[in-house]
Amino acid sequence: MIRWVLILLLLGAPGFADTVVAARTIPAKSLIGPGDVVINNSDIPGAVVDPSDVIGMEARVALYAGRPIRQADVGFPAVVERNQVIPLHYDQNGLMIATEGRALGRAGPGDIIRVMNISSRTTVIARVGANGVAYVQR
Repeated sequence: MIRWVLILLLLGAPGFADTVVAARTIPAKSLIGPGDVVINNSDIPGAVVDPSDVIGMEARVALYAGRPIRQADVGFPAVVERNQVIPLHYDQNGLMIATEGRALGRAGPGDIIRVMNISSRTTVIARVGANGVAYVQR
């Protein structure tokens, strides 16, 4: 009997992590501020646990009040808008090509989007830099 009590004490009670939930409904493309999130004392797999991970980020989808926020629901604020003309750079093995492209999607730093090369009308895949430049992927 004492052995079981000791085992239960060593295992401990299940740990619960805090979960970040939306304090109000946050529309997509909105920046998330400190008043937009609250901490809920529940453990929801895949949900953000630290409010600083979402404050200052942009909602990629509508976030509903009282629902947990997942990492995929937020991202860096967009620096490129759909149909915006942006610099398009290709740099591989000493060959550097710079031209202009038209963004075929909305994106933040680090996001991968399709960009149409304006001069050739070819669509390429590019990663967006913090400065709004699209770097062509190989």
